[in-house]
Amino acid sequence: MVGRKFTLPKLAIGIALTLLTLMMFIPVINIFARAFSNPDKLHELTGLGVIPKGFSLINFQVVLSNPIVGQAIGNSLFITVVGTCFSLFFTTITAYVLTRKNLVGKTPIMIFLIIIMIFEPGYVQEYFVMKDLHLLDSLWSMVMYRMINVFYLVIMMRFIEDIPESLMEAARIDGAGHMRVFVRIVLPLSRIPLLTIGMFYAIAKWNEFFKSSIFLSSPNKTVLQVLLRQFVVERDTSTLVGISDLLKNSSIAQLDFNSLKAATIVVAMVPILMLYPIILKYYTSGVMEGGVKE
Repeated sequence: MVGRKFTLPKLAIGIALTLLTLMMFIPVINIFARAFSNPDKLHELTGLGVIPKGFSLINFQVVLSNPIVGQAIGNSLFITVVGTCFSLFFTTITAYVLTRKNLVGKTPIMIFLIIIMIFEPGYVQEYFVMKDLHLLDSLWSMVMYRMINVFYLVIMMRFIEDIPESLMEAARIDGAGHMRVFVRIVLPLSRIPLLTIGMFYAIAKWNEFFKSSIFLSSPNKTVLQVLLRQFVVERDTSTLVGISDLLKNSSIAQLDFNSLKAATIVVAMVPILMLYPIILKYYTSGVMEGGVKE
């Protein structure tokens, strides 16, 4: 095996990428350090320190003791899980239909979808659509909202087009219809794009706060990102921790606001961070290997 040559351009690129990684990674670790630091020793954590001073979970106890936070987490999980499943199913089945060679009107449909992707509707139009569908102040409004992303649909179409047609022809000869071909052949061979696009959908559903604040008005329908914005950006401490029983303790009442803010960010960040290692585990090469024997 020929060794890799060491050159100055490669060294410069490596140093630049390392610095860029640290610029993005250190602030995140600093947030975790502030969230887990002992309140009595927090003053020792200065700047972008990455090592917690002491260890305490009191910030998370204060944040999670509020029932509104628990309800918001449940709402966000429902929207993310159900919305991602719906979006993946309809995106994939639509991509399968649009890749059929005998589909009538394929070109006009694609032109219409591209126009939709380029010229997105305004907020007022989307609001009145949800109102006419009687979905306002319902979690289903966020599940149904932009269920199919046209850009992801095009990506899925490209992957399905790469599936050997001989596999589908063999299934049709054996009497399989379109739905069986879709379930038994297309879905198993599209595992990697499904995971990738599913991750994109999940992140978008989890992080959506603006449309949630418009479509969802009841306190018990709020999502975690809306609470996070109220507390971190608008500094509305009464909404998040004002009714917590733990605040009756005088020492807890003196908790640092930035530590509580860091704990809230961690609570909103961890669920989506846990998604990455789960998905990356399934990224394997040779997914098409053995599919066709010629």
